Amino acid sequence: MPIFVYEAKDANGNLKRDRIEAPNLKVATQKLQDNRYIVINITEKKDVAKSKGGALSIFNKVDEQALTVFSRQFSTMINAGLAMVRCLDILGEQTEDRRLQQVLIQVRQDVEGGSTLSNALAKHQTVFSPLYISMVKAGEMGGVLDEVLDRLAGFMEKDYSLKKKVKAALTYPVVILIMAICIVVFLVTYILPTFVTLFEGMSLTLPLPTQILMSITKACQNVGVIITIIILFLVLSFLLNRYVQMPTGRRQYDSLKLNVPIFGLLNKKVAISRFCRTLGTLLSSGVPIMQSLEIVGKASGNEVIADTVAKVRDSIREGESIAAPLGASGMFPPMVTQMVAVGEETGNLDAMLGKIADFYDTEVDYMLSSLTSMLEPIMIVGMGGIVGFIVVSVFLPLYQLVGQM
Repeated sequence: MPIFVYEAKDANGNLKRDRIEAPNLKVATQKLQDNRYIVINITEKKDVAKSKGGALSIFNKVDEQALTVFSRQFSTMINAGLAMVRCLDILGEQTEDRRLQQVLIQVRQDVEGGSTLSNALAKHQTVFSPLYISMVKAGEMGGVLDEVLDRLAGFMEKDYSLKKKVKAALTYPVVILIMAICIVVFLVTYILPTFVTLFEGMSLTLPLPTQILMSITKACQNVGVIITIIILFLVLSFLLNRYVQMPTGRRQYDSLKLNVPIFGLLNKKVAISRFCRTLGTLLSSGVPIMQSLEIVGKASGNEVIADTVAKVRDSIREGESIAAPLGASGMFPPMVTQMVAVGEETGNLDAMLGKIADFYDTEVDYMLSSLTSMLEPIMIVGMGGIVGFIVVSVFLPLYQLVGQM
């Protein structure tokens, strides 16, 4: 809903500058007049994020660490007895994230105007996830908002740490691959053309590796070939992206991510960890299990997991257990389903899910370390193989020439 900035005089003639939320300018003016204000000036406040356009929206995202720090500090202040509006005012001033600062100002105004915190946060779903909003709502209803915010901060810290570990483990191989590509491009573009000219002037039958290398070098020097390859790459990328956006393509892509060799197992362990931690955090915060499962399904980002969660909801709706559909999905190992079954039987499902998540976080750590150790020699051998092929292709004709002399 639009926000209007106004200047007006109250019944005592005092000048007041503030903001008001209304569907349009006419309604905003009418609201002020109903409160016995004499409107001097009123204009709509433009949304900075919208004015920059969707193409730049990625630059307006709230930093995950900033949101985690906000949740932790908000919990501490609420626990200390500070009024909610005062907490939001302080946190909005001290946060270094500009986007979060703008959002907190609007949230404070909504809360000050009588809105609940969860409803105020729900207006900014690009910043606060459905998980965040639902947990805050449960905390408000149960009178344990400080505890819920503390749990949210802990959840986000562990989730951020997990994603950071995965990115860090993949950084080294990516850097090595980029360096290898740059070296090959440099050799093919600037060094090898000299040898190609030399070989073409020889009356020699060039060996197959040299012929392959010469063909690659000539292709790289041909602007038409390069443009054609780039166009084909862009077209294929566009078509693949469009296919992945379709329900069938999305499901196949998500299934591939979970079943591809080596990395599929890593993706599966990360997915199990996030599923268990998210569901456990929601349940421990007092969110009903059906609503919790709906949120987990939407937040998973994977159609295979979403389908499994839908089957779990159907199972619960029919009065059955959670463990059975999890085991039938084929994604969750027997250990997970057995621990979930024990958690259901003992009424301690949220704590059991937390233990499963901790276990798989440790498994992901070990697997990332192993993958990094394994990928390093593979990348080095691959890079050495490419350079070795170039060297052999260059020197074989020279050895033939020396032999003829």
